[in-house]
Amino acid sequence: MTEPSVFHEAVSAISYPMVIVTAAAPDGERSGCLVGFHTQCSIEPARYLLCISQANHTHRIALAASHLAVHLLDEADEGLATLFGEQTGDEIDKFARCAWRQGPFGLPVLMQPRAWFAGPVHTRVGVGDHTAFVLEPVDGAAGRPFTQLGFQQVRDMQPGHPA
Repeated sequence: MTEPSVFHEAVSAISYPMVIVTAAAPDGERSGCLVGFHTQCSIEPARYLLCISQANHTHRIALAASHLAVHLLDEADEGLATLFGEQTGDEIDKFARCAWRQGPFGLPVLMQPRAWFAGPVHTRVGVGDHTAFVLEPVDGAAGRPFTQLGFQQVRDMQPGHPA
């Protein structure tokens, strides 16, 4: 499989769970974006890997932030996913259009998702056109069970920035 189009065709069939990542820079600037590239990457110590597009407004804020928050999305959160996936913080304040509160570490925590976690960023490394952030989850909340919002449900969105 050396042909990139074959690779893209193959992985486009996968329905990665979608999350929203939020960040706050030391100067208080907030940002958040829809992320499909993420996974738990260690059990002990607990670590979570997120990849954020370098073209994204949130990328700049995440690079400056000491902590990040990850919001797990339910199918009922599709409208919130559209806001954070199709709009860019370069043009609008996404947080003015949804319910949120200031959470741990000064991070914006979205009120709608049923589960979220946050923690310090331990590692940042470039991985192509994205940057991988490894965080240590140290705070969060989990509500009632939910059905994950997956990539196939949001694949027709028009992103605020190219990936």
